[in-house]
Amino acid sequence: MSKDQLLGNEKISRLLIKLSVPATVSMFVNALYNLVDTIFIGRGVGYLGIGGLTIAFPVQMLIMAASLMIGVGASSVISRSLGAGDRDRAGRAAGNSFFIVGLLGVGICLFGLAFIEPLLRAFGATEDIRPYAQEYLEVILIGSIYFPLVVSSNNLIRAEGKAMVAMSSMLIGAIANIILDYIFIFPLQMGVYGAALATILSQLLSAFYVLAYFLSGRSAIKIRLHYLQPEWRILREIIAVGFASFARNAAGSLIVIIVNHLLVAYGGSLALSVYGVLQRVIRFLFMPLFGIVQGMQPIAGYNYGARKLDRVKRVVKLSVISATVYATITSLLAQAFPTFVIGLFGKEPDLIRNGAYALRFVIAVVPLVGVQVVGAALFQAVGKAGPSLFLTLSREVLFFIPFVLILPGFFGLTGIWLSFPLADFFAILVTAVLLYREMRRMGPQEAGRTSESFL
Repeated sequence: MSKDQLLGNEKISRLLIKLSVPATVSMFVNALYNLVDTIFIGRGVGYLGIGGLTIAFPVQMLIMAASLMIGVGASSVISRSLGAGDRDRAGRAAGNSFFIVGLLGVGICLFGLAFIEPLLRAFGATEDIRPYAQEYLEVILIGSIYFPLVVSSNNLIRAEGKAMVAMSSMLIGAIANIILDYIFIFPLQMGVYGAALATILSQLLSAFYVLAYFLSGRSAIKIRLHYLQPEWRILREIIAVGFASFARNAAGSLIVIIVNHLLVAYGGSLALSVYGVLQRVIRFLFMPLFGIVQGMQPIAGYNYGARKLDRVKRVVKLSVISATVYATITSLLAQAFPTFVIGLFGKEPDLIRNGAYALRFVIAVVPLVGVQVVGAALFQAVGKAGPSLFLTLSREVLFFIPFVLILPGFFGLTGIWLSFPLADFFAILVTAVLLYREMRRMGPQEAGRTSESFL
């Protein structure tokens, strides 16, 4: 059965497993890398080294945000184009994505290196943490030349149903990263510089892998030279649909900056390092959820383009159930053993005590976040940029920022930690309402309509 036939005809539960399990495994390994990376730095450098990573994290999030904008937007266009039988348009979308991520990578590197000191000040670096942050970030920015290609290409590969190839790309990078991290941080005693060097070298391996895949002819998306010529109409659609992903990650970066400054004010460098640990734990809990939706999106996009709306509804329901089960299990385990979880990152008693206290607040509503993640991803997959953007921003901008600016005035440092579950709860409510309405709109009366505009 061809990939097109698989997306349009195979049993939804079997298809979701085929596409989401490799993506979930790769996201899990990627999250595990981030976890291990921070553990190595905490034990090899100390909590100030973790603080340096915390300051550099917003820049990494912005790089990821821009890369995902192109990758998610292009993969949505490709999935719907394949569903509608337009392979030429799918190829042009892929070619345009390669063109724009190339410009993006060079631009980020040059801008970041030119303004690194103002960036560190803006992100809340204290005097004792700033040297670690600068040493780490200078190396990471060099890798930003090619890292956007890896992120974007993995989304394109999933859009054509080759989830195992995308998984292999991430596994190669993550496993190499963990090995190089250990070598550079412990035997070679290279500190945070070694951690950053391990990161960009492993990303380079992943970049070589995805390039080899597209050049080998195994891809259903044929990349021809004239496809690389920028087309404004396709670029506009890629950016419009993918902008929700950019907004989510950019808003996340803005939140990190705001929280960094508040943490310094209410808890100093130790609180900043605690937040760095929590970020890694949260990513470990959340990242596999995005693996589930990455498996869902090509199925939903293809079948929406083919007007098989019952299949879209079934894959959404199954994805919500799967995400909820996973999130419930992992968050309950973390709630049961918070001291053990934080203790992995360092031996300092203050770090463990404060981190375990904060962790219980931050992950309180995680069992329900599957609804929010799947809902925003569905609107992206079917090309409805407006609702997707609104849902993506609702948690960070509409709820979290007001909470985190107001609550510390009443509850101090605890108010910062309390802002996380409150923002999650209200964002989930809003998403549930919009998702329910969208699912009802996908009734039998829409199944016979002609294909609508992709915008």
